[in-house]
Amino acid sequence: MRALLLVLAAVFGMVAAPVEAVTLRWAAQNDILTMDPHSQNHATTHAIMQYTYEGLSRYSKDYNVEPCLATSWEKISETQYRFQLRKNVKFHDGSPFTADDVVFSYNRIKEPQGTNQIYVAGIKEVKKIDDYTVDFILEGPHPLLLKNIIDFRIMSKAWSEKNRSEHIQDYSKKEETFASRNTNGTGPYIIKGWEPDKRIVMTKNKDWWGKMDGNVDDVIYTPIKSDATRVSALLSAEVDLVTDLPTQDVDRLRKESALKILDGHEVRTIFIGLDQHNDELKYSNIKGKNPFKDVHVRKALNMAVDREAIKRVTMRGLSIPAGIMIAPGVHGYSKEIDKVEKYDPAGAKKLLAEAGYPNGFEFTLDCPNNRYVNDEKICQALVSMWARAGFNVKLNSMQFATYIPKLLNLDTSAYMLGWGVPTFDGLYSLQSLVRTKTKGADGSFNQGRVSDAKLDEMIDQMKVETDTKKRDALLKQALEITRDQAYYVPLHHQARPWAMKKGVTITYSLDDRPQARFATVK
Repeated sequence: MRALLLVLAAVFGMVAAPVEAVTLRWAAQNDILTMDPHSQNHATTHAIMQYTYEGLSRYSKDYNVEPCLATSWEKISETQYRFQLRKNVKFHDGSPFTADDVVFSYNRIKEPQGTNQIYVAGIKEVKKIDDYTVDFILEGPHPLLLKNIIDFRIMSKAWSEKNRSEHIQDYSKKEETFASRNTNGTGPYIIKGWEPDKRIVMTKNKDWWGKMDGNVDDVIYTPIKSDATRVSALLSAEVDLVTDLPTQDVDRLRKESALKILDGHEVRTIFIGLDQHNDELKYSNIKGKNPFKDVHVRKALNMAVDREAIKRVTMRGLSIPAGIMIAPGVHGYSKEIDKVEKYDPAGAKKLLAEAGYPNGFEFTLDCPNNRYVNDEKICQALVSMWARAGFNVKLNSMQFATYIPKLLNLDTSAYMLGWGVPTFDGLYSLQSLVRTKTKGADGSFNQGRVSDAKLDEMIDQMKVETDTKKRDALLKQALEITRDQAYYVPLHHQARPWAMKKGVTITYSLDDRPQARFATVK
């Protein structure tokens, strides 16, 4: 009789079948650098850490700032903001989130061995008012405060102290800490495990305070360096989503009936940085001086780059040739000032001769080979182009995890980087890349150590300028000076279509941070 009742119950829907967990399998070409959310200002690391660590504010689907771990905020004065914190929020270990964690995280993220100070720049102090109220005391007016602090991720004070992770790891010295290999956030997903260069496994936080817009229970992120292997994994349905598409395969993938392409461009500019600080250029045949200190030499490097050829041949049309250091979609960008240097190797040779290098000279270009779209291929093209102008360039390519410590230790004469702009404002790039390097947010990735007193003054002014017209004029002028002085060699703004199975729906992220909470998988 009992067996018969069970059969009847199943037939009439009285016994629910177990619901299978929905998994999003996502692949891209490079891995995270660390799981310490305050350590490395690296897009892939931030993209994964946002799943588990949260800030006081966050972006909505359409990139409006909205409450996150803070439920509201008020501007008490030009130099004081009060944040009301969300109550009944728990870290993944079950401990409560309070104001103590915000104060602790602020003091931690400022430590000099990390590279995320930009997200708390302009904040003098974070003061606890009560368990669920904090005041931000500012150094001056701060027009970008609520956007900046989105990537100021909150850690548990008690967990960090318990696990000897009160301080940020020293990534440049290859230090490992408990927090660099384990997480304990408040976010929508819990990281269950990380096997470097193999996979990161995440599962839904059932106690999350927020609401999922999608249906994804588990996320498996797989870094796949090889272009061919990444595409094969998508075509064979081993992965559901690929966000690092090889440019040569995009047209072919558009024709696959089982797939769909989501087009978009990142707010990321790919560029070459140059050592303009050392009196003698490292890894060069020029002894006793540094040619990159001469604007003629820097302009020659810019003139000898055929950006249209890189777009056409290397990027298969998936790039926007760049003349300035910010991309379309970033506040301060305009086509008017994004003037691309005309390709002119003969003119570059002439400039080199005027600078005292009629026979050119030798230097080394450091380049990652698993971070940006076609990064090593772009560097190979540059070596060839620069040779036509008289430069003898040695290419030194390596994996990104090895590459970043080299740059952090300033062990380079010329290097490739791609700079995304999570605040969608040009100050982020200017302050990080152009402002004279200090121990804080200023010049945090100015590894060539550009130093221009006039630009420093303008950048410092735009940090606190609340008059939109005045601030926009400062942005425009600073971008033009950076361009005209050839402090960098901007190459292109990176287009980045995503490919996915037909049953996957996800919101395209201009900041290259796909969010599973917005995704559905059928």
